Parts: sequence; C-alpha cells; structure tokens
Amino acid sequence: MYAIIESCGKQYKVAEGDVVFFEKLDAEEGKKVTFDKVVLVSEEGKIQIGNPYVKGIKVEGKVVSHGKAKKIIVFKMKAKKNYRRKQGHRQPYTKVEITSIKTATKKAETEAKKETTKKAAEKVEA
Repeated sequence: MYAIIESCGKQYKVAEGDVVFFEKLDAEEGKKVTFDKVVLVSEEGKIQIGNPYVKGIKVEGKVVSHGKAKKIIVFKMKAKKNYRRKQGHRQPYTKVEITSIKTATKKAETEAKKETTKKAAEKVEA
C-alpha cells in the first residue's frame, strides 16, 4: 500500500515505514504530523485518485529530526567585467517517518459510493 501526498508545494510517494525528507515543517521532534492532502492511494491493486484529493484518507507520521541539507554553492560571474559573487545555501528540512496510512471508514466509503451513483444517475437523466 502506498500513497501520493502533497506537502510543502511538492508531491511525495510514501508507504508505511518510509523515511521522507520534507521542506521545514512547524512540528517538534517526536511529535505526530498528519497529511490530509492525499492525491492518490493504491491498496491491494485498487487505485483511488482524488479530485483533487481523496476523501477520508490520512497519512500519519512522526517527526524524527530537523536539519540542513548539504551546502550548494551559487556562483555568479560576468566575463571581462571583474564581477564575481560566491554564495552558499543550506536548505532546512524535516525528517519524517511514515507510521500509517489510514483509509476511510465503511460509512465514508458508502457515502462516497452514493455520491458517485447520484452523479451517474443525473448524467443519464440529462
């Protein structure tokens, strides 16, 4: 079972037990974080695609640590003009261990099925 979640303006493919590096999150080490913007869920060969997000699915994780990535060097230069600028940057990140992917309850699943059948019935009538 895996899910594709949206966080920090990016999409990540996660499964239970994975360790993922997110952009800096506002959570303390050891605390739980919940991601409810789930774009896609694959469970036992069944794929659910959200519009834009899948309803009733949540991904939970535990913050392992905060840190900074390796330094990258930004170097600007203009030839023959004696212009050179060297700058370093270390992107902050949050290391999160995915603990569980919680699927919808039976009640939520039946409600979702009812909505899709209503929409299908409306299309047939129109």
